[in-house]
Amino acid sequence: MKKIELKFENEDGKTVTIGLDNPVEPVDAVAVNDAMDTILAQNALFSSGGDLVAKKSARIVERNVTEIEI
Repeated sequence: MKKIELKFENEDGKTVTIGLDNPVEPVDAVAVNDAMDTILAQNALFSSGGDLVAKKSARIVERNVTEIEI
C-alpha cells in the first residue's frame, strides 16, 4: 500500500506528519505544495504542540507485506 506523507513543523518546533492512503500517481509536486500552503493558510489542522507553522517535506511511502507460512 502506498501513502503520501505531508510533514509540517508546529509551534513547538516538532514535526507533524499527516498520511493519506492511495495517492494519485504520478504525484504532482506543484499540487502537493499548493495543498500544503492551503493547509497552513487556513490553519486547517492542529497538533498537540500547537498550530502548524511551516512545511518540512512530502514523500510517498510504500509498504509491502509478505506473509510467511509457519
